[in-house]
Amino acid sequence: MIKENIALIRQRMAQAAKAAGRDPSEILLCAATKMNTAEAVREAIACGVDCCGENRVQELVEKSALNAYEGKPVHFIGHLQTNKVKQVVGHVDLIQSVDRLALLECIEKEAAKQNIVQDILFEINIGAEESKSGFTPLEAVELAAKIEEFPHVFLRGLMAIPPISKKIGDNCRFFQKIQRISVDISAKKSHNSSMEILSMGMTDDFEDAIACGSTMIRVGTAIFGARNY
Repeated sequence: MIKENIALIRQRMAQAAKAAGRDPSEILLCAATKMNTAEAVREAIACGVDCCGENRVQELVEKSALNAYEGKPVHFIGHLQTNKVKQVVGHVDLIQSVDRLALLECIEKEAAKQNIVQDILFEINIGAEESKSGFTPLEAVELAAKIEEFPHVFLRGLMAIPPISKKIGDNCRFFQKIQRISVDISAKKSHNSSMEILSMGMTDDFEDAIACGSTMIRVGTAIFGARNY
């Protein structure tokens, strides 16, 4: 099932990219692996996902011990508590969910302690939803202008989870706004930011995200099936 699901997602990604005049190879498929077994993760990797995204620190630690992510980069994509930063920094290729200044400061401190540079994305609360964490667009732009004050992180782009869409196309305005924020930050140019990643689009809206410039989609349900909460 996983193999067939990934093949179908790849087909849909290619169609969406070509419709937008883009090269499908520009867009990465991140398997959102929350609540899936190490075996399922290994199967997804064998079937061609580009990276794996874990939401929970405990699952990240447990699956890493089982070599579940071997062969592909692993990202942290969930809400990260500051008291768990040392379990993530240096153990993942990218932290996508840097959503507040206190977390950024904690990541910088831990990365400095390890003498590494940790790749990150800023998470933007693009729908201004009270139930979601993330920087406002203005906060993200202002903090990105000061990113050189954090020499042990490298800002590679932005991540966003827009409001749940009711129909196809609903989230395009949010995706377009994220793309504009990325352009604004890129114009400021710093030695420890590159802004080549726009992580946006999930199972229900990834084609719209691709049309609006996404370079990485995070897909769980369409790969692994519905989670049993």
